[in-house]
Amino acid sequence: MSPPRVLIVDDNLMNLELVSFLLQAADIDVSAASNADAALRAIAEVAPDLILMDIQLPDIDGLTLTRQIKADPRTRATPVVALTAYAMKGDEARMLEAGCDGYIAKPIDVTSFASRVKAYLARRAASSSS
Repeated sequence: MSPPRVLIVDDNLMNLELVSFLLQAADIDVSAASNADAALRAIAEVAPDLILMDIQLPDIDGLTLTRQIKADPRTRATPVVALTAYAMKGDEARMLEAGCDGYIAKPIDVTSFASRVKAYLARRAASSSS
């Protein structure tokens, strides 16, 4: 069985490197994109099992990009998990309303990050097999 594929969408190189390292160490295939255009290309090429979406991107915000992904019948079922420093009251509702399937607050907890991502992947696998 092939490892799960995760697309990380984040314009911060340090965040990309840290998240990539943690996921690769957990036997997860990782692709990365630093803006919306690159993310849309990567989604078409890689068909990720999960997208980790930074909310603040340079070209459009991550919630707008999430809405685009969820509006497309080809990618609607792909889970999108927001990576955000905005974990204030009301922010979770905005993320869920935009189509995010959950969120992970930044700064990420390096000890639990990979297991949290694997939990989202397991939910995806369970929903696609039922």
